[in-house]
Amino acid sequence: MLHMTSRLIQRTFRLRSTVTQVVMEKPCILATTLGAPGGIYKCFAPCIEKHFTIIPYERFVQRKEDFADKIQAVFVWGAGALKVDQNLLQSLPNLKAVVNGGVGVDHLDIPLINSFGVNVSNTPQVVDNATADIGVSLMLASARKIVEGHIFSKFRDSDDFPESSLGTDVTGATLGIIGMGRIGYKIAKRTQGFEMKILYHNRNRRPESEESAVGATYCANMKMLLQRSDFVMVVVNLSPQTHKLIGAKEFAMMKPNSTFINISRGLVVDQDALVDALKKKMIRAAALDVTYPEPLPRDHPLLALPNVIVLPHVGTHTVETSQIMVERMVTNALAAVTGGQLPDEVKA
Repeated sequence: MLHMTSRLIQRTFRLRSTVTQVVMEKPCILATTLGAPGGIYKCFAPCIEKHFTIIPYERFVQRKEDFADKIQAVFVWGAGALKVDQNLLQSLPNLKAVVNGGVGVDHLDIPLINSFGVNVSNTPQVVDNATADIGVSLMLASARKIVEGHIFSKFRDSDDFPESSLGTDVTGATLGIIGMGRIGYKIAKRTQGFEMKILYHNRNRRPESEESAVGATYCANMKMLLQRSDFVMVVVNLSPQTHKLIGAKEFAMMKPNSTFINISRGLVVDQDALVDALKKKMIRAAALDVTYPEPLPRDHPLLALPNVIVLPHVGTHTVETSQIMVERMVTNALAAVTGGQLPDEVKA
């Protein structure tokens, strides 16, 4: 009996050793602790752990000597949680890729990362539908004062709707889209159901067939678009050319009854100029998914204005889109650790 017990213990020990060895043989990635602030949600862990051993950044900081040479990829989820700087890059001799969740990579110093022989990838196209949806949602919520109606239902002290609760029609209105890339075009397609007139400004004009498909009219300069639009939606990437693209001059061109919507990046807009335009009633309202910083300080003047909706950058914040983003990050990381071309490599 003792002999059988001993053999069973030995077999169990060998099995555990084999499992441990298999786990350790998986390539290691560095990431903010899953479920922690700024980290990938725990529900997506199985997708990553199927292929990689996750080294939480917090544990790495405490035991660099144990993990530094094992880490082959860094997963970045959000702009503020894990800083990929020179110190980190110097401490990871076998790093092959910095894999970003989301399209925007303005928080990454790509030339610096590349100088260490490390590639960068993002997750383009994955976010298009969810971001287009949030743009249309913000337009509808602002136009029909959805948030105000909800607050009225919760905290009303009378049953009379105030005159200020009157919204504005979306159907038949004119939407000006600044940046008619993939997301901007999807927004145009969604607004067809509202019989909206579409104006767009872009670096390059789209083919006539694509314009006709969504009833869009090209504006070679923004002035025409700003002057004619009831809703102005910004959908551009952040770059030196688009930094504070929309400022006091642009708000002065807009209709007094127009609404400004930003789903691109906060720094595309001069926020001080936006606050001024709203206070002076140069425009009717604003609806923002992005700001600078993110989130805004609670005492920021934008949050005190009744005609502003501010979201905490949730354009891609859905179960389905997040799952696909994580899967795409895994695909890019697997390509990196096997010496292949990253499908979504971002060039400096």
